[in-house]
Amino acid sequence: MALMAEAEKKVRSSQSFFGSLFGWLRFSQLSVVLSTEAINCLNRAIEIYTDMGRFTIAAKHHVTIAEIYETELVDIDKAIAHYEQAADYYKGEESTSSANKCLLKVATYAAQLERYPKAIEIYEQVATHAMDSTLLKYSAKDYFFKAALCQFCVDMLNAKLAVQKYEEMFPAFSDSRECKLVKVRLDVSTK
Repeated sequence: MALMAEAEKKVRSSQSFFGSLFGWLRFSQLSVVLSTEAINCLNRAIEIYTDMGRFTIAAKHHVTIAEIYETELVDIDKAIAHYEQAADYYKGEESTSSANKCLLKVATYAAQLERYPKAIEIYEQVATHAMDSTLLKYSAKDYFFKAALCQFCVDMLNAKLAVQKYEEMFPAFSDSRECKLVKVRLDVSTK
């Protein structure tokens, strides 16, 4: 905190353009150092909690690390790895909703990075879980839609087959706007 206060004081005190530019660079460097140190501390805490068998707390720390990689250090691959580890720990503790929340982050990033097979697998897995739950069944269509979009990016034929499979698995998907949109796009693309 003292370092942050000192950095802010220096940034505010500089009058020139270069002074403020270098002040912000210094502030940015301090932010990276602090984020890295926070990750190191959280990793140590994860080791302790996993040794104690406290996997839910360890999973929460993995999520925190993933968020730091997302926002502060912008290393999406490391964020993905920590979200996946958190999901594994949550699954082990039978906290499926927390695991799915982490997996959906992984799927979103996988799709953005054009790792479509991984995104498809996760969206289908989460959709299957959601359709079996009375509270979550309405969100299943959104996950099937996202899986269908990823399928669409990979291959048209597989996308058509996937949409048919999703409709068979979850008939409510057939009547959704999302399904109709994918079907229209598939028909237009194949003509």
